[in-house]
Amino acid sequence: MTHVEHVPARQAGDVRWPEWVDQRLVTRWANHGISGLWPHQAEAAESLHRGQNVIIATGTASGKSLSYLVPALSAVLDGGTVLYLSPTKALAADQLRSLRELDPPELRAAVYDGDTPFEERAWTRRYANYVLTNPDMLHRGLLPRHSQWSSFWRRLRMVVVDECHGYRGVFGSHVAQILRRLRRICARHGSSPTFMLSSATASEPEVFAMRLTGLQMAAVTTDASPRGATTFALWEPPLTDLRGEGGAPIRRPATAESADLLADLVASEVRTLAFVRSRRAAESVALTTRARLQDLVVGAGAPADLPGKVDAYRAGYLAEDRRALERALRSGELLGLATTNALELGVDVSGLDAVLIAGWPGTRASLWQQAGRAGRDGQDALAVLIARDDPLDTYLVHHPEALFGRPMETIVLDPANPYVLGPHLCAAAAELPLTHDDLDVFGPAAKEVLADLVADGLLRERATGWFWTSRGRATDLADIRGAGGAPVQVVEMSTGRLLGTADEASAHTAVHTGAVHVHRGETFLVVELDLEAGVALVEAGTPDYTTFARDVTDISIIESLASHALGPGELHLGSVEVTNQVVGYLKRRAQSGELMGEEPLDLPPRTLRTRAVWWTLPASAVAALAGEGLDLGGAAHAAEHAAIGLLPLFATCDRWDIGGVSTELHADTGLLTVFVYDGHEGGAGFAERGYARARDWLTATREAIVSCECERGCPSCIQSPKCGNGNEPLDKAGALRLLAVLLSPDGSPLPEHTTDMTART
Repeated sequence: MTHVEHVPARQAGDVRWPEWVDQRLVTRWANHGISGLWPHQAEAAESLHRGQNVIIATGTASGKSLSYLVPALSAVLDGGTVLYLSPTKALAADQLRSLRELDPPELRAAVYDGDTPFEERAWTRRYANYVLTNPDMLHRGLLPRHSQWSSFWRRLRMVVVDECHGYRGVFGSHVAQILRRLRRICARHGSSPTFMLSSATASEPEVFAMRLTGLQMAAVTTDASPRGATTFALWEPPLTDLRGEGGAPIRRPATAESADLLADLVASEVRTLAFVRSRRAAESVALTTRARLQDLVVGAGAPADLPGKVDAYRAGYLAEDRRALERALRSGELLGLATTNALELGVDVSGLDAVLIAGWPGTRASLWQQAGRAGRDGQDALAVLIARDDPLDTYLVHHPEALFGRPMETIVLDPANPYVLGPHLCAAAAELPLTHDDLDVFGPAAKEVLADLVADGLLRERATGWFWTSRGRATDLADIRGAGGAPVQVVEMSTGRLLGTADEASAHTAVHTGAVHVHRGETFLVVELDLEAGVALVEAGTPDYTTFARDVTDISIIESLASHALGPGELHLGSVEVTNQVVGYLKRRAQSGELMGEEPLDLPPRTLRTRAVWWTLPASAVAALAGEGLDLGGAAHAAEHAAIGLLPLFATCDRWDIGGVSTELHADTGLLTVFVYDGHEGGAGFAERGYARARDWLTATREAIVSCECERGCPSCIQSPKCGNGNEPLDKAGALRLLAVLLSPDGSPLPEHTTDMTART
């Protein structure tokens, strides 16, 4: 345990009901123990009642749902309709359950998503006045068939966009365009609904909300809800005797530590959620925890049913299975649940005592959302962040000032990305022909993108506007949660059973031939990945290892859009073309992380055009380092890996959303160059954040390398799990010297340790 932070309890503000709230609603809430609105809830509800668009950005369990339910149900009583959007099916189902328990008058609420039976869909279109759905169904179902929903659109008074902080990067950019299409359809049917956005705490929420919706927004950010005290521990797994690439020491995996801690907590009847980073990890932690508890049953006489009180929860389960797990956790039938971020959002799992977070979840907002799942109803809570063997995780558990008492991140998205905007303009034209008046809804980039779509034959321009002329579905052009391409089906070879799908881009790394694939506690080995057929054939197996894909990357500069001096070098932001190819995969022991070997793969290269931030150093600045015998290529390579690891602290991204290339002499610059690029077509805004915060970002990168206890470099500082070169060459000392030169105005070395707190964080 590297640090313990005590977050004090918070007292509640006064409560009251606005005068315009119907007494029938007040009575029903009173029956559920709700005597009024806290000040921040009342502020949001009053603004919405006046017809103002609002984003409320407050902490977990601060009653954001009541902020929009009061004006939403008031609109229903007044004869209007409400559209509720959530990023997950689980959250929509939970909201519907809460509405039915409240049982307000005149409410006809229904979920409309991929799990909704056909006959229920027809009823919802005709009769529902409160529809709960998600951006995917809005994109593919409601908007393309808007004429079937004409009565609903005509009376639409309010659109709720719940947990909107999850709409970031490329996914958020897609959702931004879907909301613009929604606004256009509403206008065509004669309505102009107000928008209510609910978010975790974020920096400048009103700016983010305006980019997401295209509308002016009022922001409510002061939280007046009560809160119990939270004990927040930072936990670093120990170094083991095992050695990885280049003889680097390996830390015990965060998932193994999480399983041990989860077993201890469950054995003590502490109701706990363990958040992990992947579906595979959720299954692994649940299985390992059950095994630990079974050992207690056998060796220490623990209750025989103890292992059955732990399960896994993730996307990909059947809807009825997910609902059953949620009920079991609420009732106390389950004491421990290993979950992906599918339960980070506002699903009501009240009564939890503790939360384990296996690895930095990507943003401070997500960290506090996950930690806030415990301690509801004024209870005290425990939260533990368990560091992965990763530069950013290691940095954070040794720099608590970067987590506590710091403002939340700005949420990054780019609705003008042409690779996002183009497909949605096609979808909008298929819904209703686009007119010149519509261009203002989609932003200033729309006109240029429309010209490209016409040139490509996707749209046809007439005097009255732009028309979709293809017989295909325009919505198929936009894969809003993936990176394009048809999904790859994962099929059990012996039975033909469909286990799930993987998007085309991730198939190369997730279900390549030889990959270990886990589904609902069952382990499978991928026998063959057939990209042409879009199928990954798997068979059941029990390997004692996990697999990690390795790739190689080349990069060329298309244009530099902005640049400025950085030390003796230059920093650039621009467009690049990246060619990436998965060339093999590593096998690591499941429990220890020990490297067992590497297998080659023969997969086709993938090319994308995206945005990148890169820095160069002239020969005059690095000549002295070369003269000292430092490996400049290894130094640049190590600095690249560490910079990729630390960028998520400054941009709302994951290290798997970005990539990098470094070289002692790049063909386009003729100089030592280090690139960090967005891993999405057209870019996602991450490179722009890196460019804007470059000095802070690279200073933290150097500090992370300095503070790591290893001698020559390890996964906690300069090694990368996805390096296509086998983490060779890497020069830890050289990276420190190289970054010192870059960050010093005159090119002179920086002191070995940075003591200025602002620079460190």
